[in-house]
Amino acid sequence: MQDVIGSINYWAVLVAALSAFFIGGLWYSVLFGKTWMNIHNFTEDELKKSVGRVFGGAFVLAIIISFSLAMFIGPESSGSFGLFAGFMAGAFYVAAALGITYLFERKPLKLFFIDAGYHIVTFSLMGWILGIWS
Repeated sequence: MQDVIGSINYWAVLVAALSAFFIGGLWYSVLFGKTWMNIHNFTEDELKKSVGRVFGGAFVLAIIISFSLAMFIGPESSGSFGLFAGFMAGAFYVAAALGITYLFERKPLKLFFIDAGYHIVTFSLMGWILGIWS
């Protein structure tokens, strides 16, 4: 375990975590922002409240995700394996778990595709970054 933790490239972990914000910025504004806001009945003003807490918490969680994905991918990786591992984690762990929650919460299928799609793309990009930078 110490070998895995000791071999993690912390710059790659940081860049991978920041990539979640890049994807999120595109995903929840330009690409699907209006639809996502309408489904939740959010207004622009509501989303501006507590923005520091939301983005700060999201950054801490993105670091945790990136760090754990780096441990999962391992130090002897490649971009293609990182992309594959990130995609598999995003699609078959995160999106599937999100789907179960959304089913019980009776959330719309459109919202599931928006949120699950974000996580699949983000985990894939994080995995690729960690894989090429290992």
